[in-house]
Amino acid sequence: MIRLIADENISWRLKKILSDWEILPSNEIKLNDRLTDLNIWRFAKNNDYAILTFDEDFCELQNLYSFPPKIIWLRTGNVNTQTIADLLNSLQKGILQFLSADDLGIDI
Repeated sequence: MIRLIADENISWRLKKILSDWEILPSNEIKLNDRLTDLNIWRFAKNNDYAILTFDEDFCELQNLYSFPPKIIWLRTGNVNTQTIADLLNSLQKGILQFLSADDLGIDI
């Protein structure tokens, strides 16, 4: 099972399109603290999620703190949610390999 937290810039609709993936939109994470990138990072690490993002901010956190969590950094530019879903589906095998690799932390 692929477990991803979708960064705030990725539509929550991705969760409905990729119903066979476990996708948690970051705005659905309930924390006592403010929802910051670092808090999302910690939540992902503590709950065995990878982070799906358009932002390099999570990559910078990984440079500081290593991994897990693993980062899937989408560098597609401004595309619609269906295009993202199609891309992820087409890369599913590679994503699964990346998530199971012990020596990789970021996939672009």
